[in-house]
Amino acid sequence: MSGAQELLMRVSDLSILFGGLRAVSDFSCDLAQGELVGLIGPNGAGKTTVFNMLSGLYTPTSGEITFWDRERKAHAVKGGEKTLWHLLPRLSPAQLNRIGVARTFQNIRLFSNLTVEDNVRIALHAGRTQRPLEVLFRLPRFYADEARMIERTEELLGLFKIDHKKHELARNLPYGEQRKLEIARALAANPILLLLDEPAAGMNPQETRELMKLITFIRREFHLTILLIEHDMHLVMGICERLLVLDYGRIIAAGLPEAIRRDPAVVTAYLGEEAGGAYG
Repeated sequence: MSGAQELLMRVSDLSILFGGLRAVSDFSCDLAQGELVGLIGPNGAGKTTVFNMLSGLYTPTSGEITFWDRERKAHAVKGGEKTLWHLLPRLSPAQLNRIGVARTFQNIRLFSNLTVEDNVRIALHAGRTQRPLEVLFRLPRFYADEARMIERTEELLGLFKIDHKKHELARNLPYGEQRKLEIARALAANPILLLLDEPAAGMNPQETRELMKLITFIRREFHLTILLIEHDMHLVMGICERLLVLDYGRIIAAGLPEAIRRDPAVVTAYLGEEAGGAYG
């Protein structure tokens, strides 16, 4: 992280236990504004569990997450049984979304029976400005807000080149386009931190190349900080500035992509000797 960049999120010694199993242990990282960081590791390493803690779905057993919103106000979530009752309220996924944290999921979670357009419009509702009476009596402010939402929806779907399918049901889209729709819906919440969980899953090589360009573009266009989980190493090495490598719930390496792909611990735990040699 560059010293000139403002800190957006600090994660300190984050751990979580499920019964007697420690799924993630002492996970720490800093994310600066505008960074694009990759979180990699073998299946079962705990990557999605980390995302679930960062997005409010899981409460850490110990450790601390501090997030600075657009106004540079700090929001902290702490774990630990001894202090559980003194740290409420914890931030829910909805609260985190309102202050600027959005995510996608490893398993696509669209509203499959709604149209492509409506999937994005739902995420825009948090930003509506009219009062209940203005909606009830269809006052001018209601129509102005509706026009703004329609325009924003068209813009987002156009970015992902699925605007021509806006009236189709989400479930009828090809898998790769469902992935794009999920990212578009996340962007509709106007985040400053975007967590992408395997965005290239199910995509062919051409779609993956397009996705790489798109992630780079939306990061710049929307002034985003992005943390992504991905198994496609060409995508990871091609767009990420820094990498964190997780294995058995612990960080085993962190640094620039060029150094990570030659790290012996990473080669052994994740890439394997043969794959590691291909990147060397």
